[in-house]
Amino acid sequence: MLSIGAFARIGQVSHRMLRHWDAAGLLVPARVDEFTGFRSYDPSQLERLHRIVALRQLGFGLEDVAGFLEAGVDAARVESLLRARRADVERDYRLAAARLVDVEHRLRLIERENHMSIVEIIEKSLPSLRLAAGTAVVQDQSEVAGVVGPLFDRVAAVIGSAPGALETPVAQYDMSEEGLRITAGYVYTGEPREGVEIVELPPVGRSVCGVHLGEMSRIAETWQAIHSEAIARGLAPSGPCRELYVRADGEDQSDWVTELQQPVAPV
Repeated sequence: MLSIGAFARIGQVSHRMLRHWDAAGLLVPARVDEFTGFRSYDPSQLERLHRIVALRQLGFGLEDVAGFLEAGVDAARVESLLRARRADVERDYRLAAARLVDVEHRLRLIERENHMSIVEIIEKSLPSLRLAAGTAVVQDQSEVAGVVGPLFDRVAAVIGSAPGALETPVAQYDMSEEGLRITAGYVYTGEPREGVEIVELPPVGRSVCGVHLGEMSRIAETWQAIHSEAIARGLAPSGPCRELYVRADGEDQSDWVTELQQPVAPV
């Protein structure tokens, strides 16, 4: 018989791991002293230990390992699980590779310019949204500020009496041949009302997002930082951008918080 220490040394696993597998029923000691609680293992159990370690190194969970040990190794089942595991590993690899590119990019920025980006940018998906909104088309960026506010005011005048109707203001900007089409409104679950449009914004699988703090007069700088970062990551805009006005109360814009959301796709 081998003590738990000797068995752990031979198998190159920790005491804690052996106790964990014992509790899970994967590798029960051949003998447990009823007075001291000391665990002892039969040398033949080393084969089972190796099987567990090998399966765990492939990334299988304890439930799958238990199934293998109980039912034996079935080639078809192993193949199916390995294919699923391969897909998981490939996904993790792609995520790790993308993170490595991001880290390298940030290091180059610091080395070249000795500063971090003025905006912290993340990638995420965007949900579908149903808006009660108004729309307008402008020909020049300078016209935007004079159009967005009145659009929100017009919509609020129609749906403002509905509970919670004004909690989530959103604007979408879509460049077309006509000009810049602005859709501005509030996430809305109620019935259509005269004077506003019901607009469905589709879900977005991948976007780059950053937060703009303060006055809207400087929001173009934040947008420029987001677009520059997206280009550096090998991404290009793939749809209309959104602005989510997280806090936009009152005339004083110094404490306004706006999330800028740009759908993207690899170049």
